[in-house]
Amino acid sequence: MAASHPKLDELIAVLAQLRAPGGCAWDADQTHESLVRYLVEETYELIDAIETGDRDAMLEELGDVLYQVVFHADLAAHTPGEDFTIEDVAAHMTAKMVGRHPHVFGDAAAREAMNIQSADDVVAVWDELKAHDKPDRSSVLDGIPQGMPALALADKLAGRAEKVGVAIAVPDAVAASATEAELGAQLLGIASTARAAGLDPERALRTALRGLQEEIRAAEAAASPVE
Repeated sequence: MAASHPKLDELIAVLAQLRAPGGCAWDADQTHESLVRYLVEETYELIDAIETGDRDAMLEELGDVLYQVVFHADLAAHTPGEDFTIEDVAAHMTAKMVGRHPHVFGDAAAREAMNIQSADDVVAVWDELKAHDKPDRSSVLDGIPQGMPALALADKLAGRAEKVGVAIAVPDAVAASATEAELGAQLLGIASTARAAGLDPERALRTALRGLQEEIRAAEAAASPVE
């Protein structure tokens, strides 16, 4: 039977040949850790392509990100103690997506009982199932990568703060933005003002976010029943 995705199989085979004896010395020398910088770079290049609407660039950058996934899977397949392949990665993701979407893949009775009406309902179900799948997580902050860009991290933490009832103070000088263009101009103005004052806006925001996370953990501790 012909492969359903022959070009994907071909890419996997190309990577395997590059890393095999007699292949490329550079590819053979790489580790998960050494590839992190490339994964970050390729991800940002893909974001640029998406945001500029460049179809050709998006095609190329999606390939670069896919290649990183294939590369890490090949490394794992040949690393004692890891021993998983690209097939295992795909199988794990398929099981996760099917499990997290019972309103799509469950039986008719389950779908009716869940009564999913909106995207917000889907998010609520996702969060509930995620909590069930990861019982070792005791805080809404667990699993949030601290290396995220500060603004993206701020957005994520603001959502988690809302879940535990932690209010975020908004300075009077901050005007409400009706559009992303207005918001962008305001953020640019803040960054420019900070630069003129000799301040580091990235560091300042990360400092504020550490304080917010302390507030969130304190709120969680206060809400926890006393044993």
